[in-house]
Amino acid sequence: MSARPDQRIAIMEGGAALPRKNGELVFTAPWEGRVFGMAVALNDRQAYSWEEFRDRLVTQIAAAEAAGDTSEYYERWLASFESLLIARGLVSREELDARTGEYASGERDDD
Repeated sequence: MSARPDQRIAIMEGGAALPRKNGELVFTAPWEGRVFGMAVALNDRQAYSWEEFRDRLVTQIAAAEAAGDTSEYYERWLASFESLLIARGLVSREELDARTGEYASGERDDD
């Protein structure tokens, strides 16, 4: 029997382990919690396997560290999530770019 998604998230280890403080997940900005929730929700809907996402995250973290990239954990999480969505055909690069532009310009602000 496979682990439930929340159990697989809880046992992520090493550089892929979720930031925690006193056992609780730590998000420093609202978008971090949102992208975390979207990744978990789409996995729950079986859009992809958790292992597929985790493998992308581990690869993203390793590549960033090898390149001396100082991006934060959830920036790497977001890059992994976006690349997975594109690879699975759930969203196009153009759609992501358009939505990012809406937020950057202030046209869309859900806070």
